[in-house]
Amino acid sequence: MNITSSIQEFQIMFAKLFSGAAITMAMLAAAAAHADDVKVLNFGIISTESSKNLKQDWQPVLDELSKRTGIKVNGFFASDYAGIIEGMRFGKVQMGWFGNKSAMEAVDRASGEVFAHVVNPDGSAGYYSLVGVQKDSPNKSIEDILKNAKGLTFGIGDPNSTSGFLVPSYYIFAKNNVDSKTAFKVIRTSNHEANILAVANKQIDAAVFASDTMARIEERQPAIAKEVRIVWKSPLIAADPLVWRKDLPADVKAKIKDFFVNYGKTGPNAAQEKVQLAKLEYSGFEESSDAQLNPIRQLELFKQKGKLEADANLSADDKKAKLDDINRKLSDLAKS
Repeated sequence: MNITSSIQEFQIMFAKLFSGAAITMAMLAAAAAHADDVKVLNFGIISTESSKNLKQDWQPVLDELSKRTGIKVNGFFASDYAGIIEGMRFGKVQMGWFGNKSAMEAVDRASGEVFAHVVNPDGSAGYYSLVGVQKDSPNKSIEDILKNAKGLTFGIGDPNSTSGFLVPSYYIFAKNNVDSKTAFKVIRTSNHEANILAVANKQIDAAVFASDTMARIEERQPAIAKEVRIVWKSPLIAADPLVWRKDLPADVKAKIKDFFVNYGKTGPNAAQEKVQLAKLEYSGFEESSDAQLNPIRQLELFKQKGKLEADANLSADDKKAKLDDINRKLSDLAKS
């Protein structure tokens, strides 16, 4: 190899290295610019009760988040859970407070990722699905409600609600081979607060709602709470997750996570933040991940499995193939 060709090869190699470095630097610069360009974030809040109550409880947290991150944070409310999920899917919502079922939908369909979860006042990391009746109701148990279902009006939660829909669908209906859509005289869908109020006011006979919403009613409207008697309580459900879009810049994610995991714990405003957490019925937030959704995924798959096994219209081969797929997914979740 002569000196001229060696120089030419070196020039080509240098040009490639320089080009690669330039591209890398350009990508890093673009990422940094993208992070700097984040001026406003929308925080989605699922509709467990009225928007007025939710805004009252969450707005001080979002205002403080704005101050700490230097990014304006707006509360985003919708009339149902799907509105928050779709908002995240189309980039109108960048992060938010979800239930586990709606968080699962956000992760699967809306580029979501769990980064934290709430912690209850007693330090526990979970809550319950409840069924309540009016205090003078002759129905004393969930068995009574199922036995008398044809004559009852029943309130259930949003289809994307964990405690309002998924958990009772499995533990009350699927495990008892009951079709909730046809079992009752009337079945109504509403948020947790509305279901509690409807039972208390004898507008419906029984309803599903979350234990944390019931705790807020007991604190704010004790006379209403006294009109409701609990007849069923679910196994513990993992505490509500906070979810952000995966495509948020890394430095923005770091600021958001740091804010939530330290809220009410450190800093000059910790005492005031603890008061605000008490209004939300929380003691704080802890770091989490998508793994907290695995039990909910298992519940959803068990529910699907029960429906398939009871489906007389499927051919044996189709049923076997679908059941094998569900069993594979359940096995994979058990290993994770």
